[in-house]
Amino acid sequence: MKRRNIVAGNWKMNLTVAESKELASAVLAEIGEGFSGCEVGVAPTFVALSETGKVIESGSLFLAAQNCHFENDGAYTGEISARMLLAAGCSYVIIGHSERRQFFGETDVIVNRKVRKALQEGLNVILCVGETLEEREGGITGDVVTRQVKGGLDGIAGIGELVIAYEPVWAIGTGKTATSEQAQEVHALIRRTVAELYGTEAADCLRIQYGGSVKPSNAAELFAMPDIDGGLIGGASLNAADFAAIVRAAC
Repeated sequence: MKRRNIVAGNWKMNLTVAESKELASAVLAEIGEGFSGCEVGVAPTFVALSETGKVIESGSLFLAAQNCHFENDGAYTGEISARMLLAAGCSYVIIGHSERRQFFGETDVIVNRKVRKALQEGLNVILCVGETLEEREGGITGDVVTRQVKGGLDGIAGIGELVIAYEPVWAIGTGKTATSEQAQEVHALIRRTVAELYGTEAADCLRIQYGGSVKPSNAAELFAMPDIDGGLIGGASLNAADFAAIVRAAC
């Protein structure tokens, strides 16, 4: 079936509020009206969400957060809840990014609690999964990714608008990129895993992004693969022209 590609720019811990607004304006100017064929959004830092949202709301881009907590409120210093993100204008949240797993100790159990809460509160979720270089070289990519998918979706009755992003950790910010065939192989595995959990129809509707050093030079080849439905873009999303080129490849 034909799925609508989705491209999200993950700005990570970059840009002040003013810089975020400037980049959002530049992205809109670069993309113009040329992205009706796919869904496009950006994920600035927490402090820039509201102001960036004001810039993009007239341009049909969605606003995403980079993380959220699994409780609505409470004594969780430094955290932010799904309800707060909704109030700030977010429609999506990225959960389980490899950097959250690597640097902040997020386990499959924690990721699952966050996914549950975000969906419960009405946020669309981009659930990230992916293997490290050591795991790939050890031949356990399939085991790792399958575990993360099943763990992240544990106890969730239906996936609805949920998106999964496959991000090989060894290809994030390293300049290395999985070949289109390597990426397709894992995307197909993810879809089969979701089919086991929710049935073929749900799996066929699921959008799976690729998130490992996507650039204008490789985007079209990656997005041409049958199970790759757009990208979760890191470094290239900080350059409006590069991000727009990737969006055009997806659309």
